[in-house]
Amino acid sequence: MTFLADASSLASRHVGGSPYNYTPTEGVAITFIVLFSISTSNDHRWTVMHAMQSFSYRMWWMLPTACLCGVLEILGWSARLWSSFTPTAHEAFEIQICSTIMAPTPLVAANFVIIGLIIKSLGTAYSRLSPSWYTIVFCTFDIISLAVQGAGGAMASMAANHGGDPAIGGHVMLGGIAFQLATITIYVLCAVEFFIRYFKDAPLRTTLPYSPNEKSRGVIGKRMKVMIAALVFNTTCLFIRSVYRTIELSNGWDGRIISTQLYFNVLDGAMVVLAIYTLNFAHPGFLLAHPIRRTWVPSGLGGIMVVGFGAISNFL
Repeated sequence: MTFLADASSLASRHVGGSPYNYTPTEGVAITFIVLFSISTSNDHRWTVMHAMQSFSYRMWWMLPTACLCGVLEILGWSARLWSSFTPTAHEAFEIQICSTIMAPTPLVAANFVIIGLIIKSLGTAYSRLSPSWYTIVFCTFDIISLAVQGAGGAMASMAANHGGDPAIGGHVMLGGIAFQLATITIYVLCAVEFFIRYFKDAPLRTTLPYSPNEKSRGVIGKRMKVMIAALVFNTTCLFIRSVYRTIELSNGWDGRIISTQLYFNVLDGAMVVLAIYTLNFAHPGFLLAHPIRRTWVPSGLGGIMVVGFGAISNFL
């Protein structure tokens, strides 16, 4: 059966009339709602979480990326909690499928920005694209993916609600997530090439002394090592999740994959939780901060040395 088949048809086939082929577990839904709420919260009690971290480190781009991902995940898992009480509520099913499919897309965009910051710090001569263009190109692809997924979900839902054929909308949504998977793959290949060239000291172009557009070879310190490891782990989790959702949607609602709740909980929910919390505990605002040049401020008895740190977050 094609993606998001007509509600009445699903009800006639599925046990208990549930479009899931199972009843979502209440405890699991509550657990994910709590986890995403903590990661995204701007409450003063969660000063290490994304909303407060965005303000603290002045990394505003984390608000429409990591924070937006958390909000969409909360919406999706809240709909699954609704379904745990009313499995036949197709409104809840449609909300959760659209929200959980689109939610990680903004988080992927955060990775695109972070790799740009890393490239700027370690040396732009080793990258095929400048940090600014790296972010612009891949974030544009990410926005296109998000728009396609959202449009497909809306088309499928409207068709199902009006007794039409939602197959076209389902295929559009599948195309959006497949496009996202391709984007992540290209991003990974570009990042791998950058690091290979960096470690082999094989720049694509020669840097000129004091050139404003090219940065000489930087040094990978302890913080940078943690940031790179976190980015690799985060990207791996999101890649696993994208592969799973692509296979799930292409398999249709009668398939074994989409009918198994454990697969969804582990390969979607858990992967996104690990990815979003990775950026909580390995936050670029802290790990990619750089020391500000030392300056002397005149005083009555000489001078006072001022040393500070700044986050390299604004490069576009």
